[in-house]
Amino acid sequence: MLLLLILLGFFLGAHARTTTKPTATQSGGVSCTVRPVAGGRDSAGVIRNAFESCGSAKAGHRNRIVFENTTYTIASVLDTTGLKDVDIELHGTLSWDNSNISYWLENSLPMGYQNQSTAWRFGGDGITFQGYGAGTFNGNGDAWYRFINGRSNYPRRPHQLTITGTTNSTFEGLNFLQSQMWTMTVIHSSNVLLQDIYVNNTSKTGVSNLAPTVNTDGADTIYANNITFRRWIVDNGDDAISPKANSTNILIEDSQFYRGSGIALGSIGQYDDTFEIIDNVTCRNITSHRTKYGAYIKTWTGINKGYPPNGGGGGYGYAQNLVFEDFKLVDVQKAFTITQCTNFEGNKGDCDTSKFNIRNVSLSDFSGTIRTDIVTTLQCSAASPCRNIEFSNIVLENSSNHTTPRQYQCDSVKRAAGFNCTGPPDGEDNAFKK
Repeated sequence: MLLLLILLGFFLGAHARTTTKPTATQSGGVSCTVRPVAGGRDSAGVIRNAFESCGSAKAGHRNRIVFENTTYTIASVLDTTGLKDVDIELHGTLSWDNSNISYWLENSLPMGYQNQSTAWRFGGDGITFQGYGAGTFNGNGDAWYRFINGRSNYPRRPHQLTITGTTNSTFEGLNFLQSQMWTMTVIHSSNVLLQDIYVNNTSKTGVSNLAPTVNTDGADTIYANNITFRRWIVDNGDDAISPKANSTNILIEDSQFYRGSGIALGSIGQYDDTFEIIDNVTCRNITSHRTKYGAYIKTWTGINKGYPPNGGGGGYGYAQNLVFEDFKLVDVQKAFTITQCTNFEGNKGDCDTSKFNIRNVSLSDFSGTIRTDIVTTLQCSAASPCRNIEFSNIVLENSSNHTTPRQYQCDSVKRAAGFNCTGPPDGEDNAFKK
């Protein structure tokens, strides 16, 4: 009997420590402090409780959710949408448990595009999510990097965080480590500021070919308007920040990117006979360290093959009013590229078939070093040639021989300004191929 009472007391004590009880704030809202479940067990339940209790404030008030300076293990999916006027403070670490990969493959949540899914679906209006430079999302992604073994867009491999249906909100001072797949997707959202964000999705195995970090994008926007990325640092094996379908009024500034592919507009045109756009994107004051490109634009071909995420093509629309200015390149492969050759699972050909149009693109004030004599490759589609591509003040050096790069390779470009095309692309660049 005594042992039973002791066990009962322990259980009730543990339950009390992890139950979120709202308390009143001076502003008239309520506050929830999230306490992790003891023993490193799954804290997703208490996190859900906190958002249910304090995630939506009454009119005229603000609520608060506080994660303490400790580690919270997360072993199940989170869906916290419909939030309203809430300030979230992350002082510690949210650490994802990937010991049961089968669970995540069976339960990851649809994120609304390309048949992809996510570990956490998050959203609402009037949100601040503050990490104070210390709050961390640790996806413990090495388990996934080993599991997929270089296979692209593995079905139901979860993204780290999907910000969906979110308006008038700020995410600041957050760290993302070893995301399971894409780090962050901003979808069906507008008027969102994301600043002072650090992403490191490099493998801890020490040998990159044993666990290549495929599809570990820093951030992607889809059906998103007026999104600002400011003071980001991204070290990964894929696109740093990637505005995709129906991304408008996107600003990326004052950021540094390492070892991945650089800034990527697209891929787009993946859905057959579907109209999509990218409009008014500005990227400025960017430093790229050993990335593949400073920036690039990628579309699928005009021939539909297979289904998303690893197949597609045949879409149409346009990408326009794209500004890239003040880029500092450190041993980058090429300053800028356009490719309209993205194809089913790395297949080649059909580069002249895309009806997706790329126009009104401006590059200015690019300096630093690239690894070849090719400044740019503009592999546009003959079915819808690129037009109004302007370069100015491009001052680069070949890092291998310290000469000035001279090649501007072009195919199906009309009304180029500030450079002369020196010949066609020397090889097909299928952005899908890793």
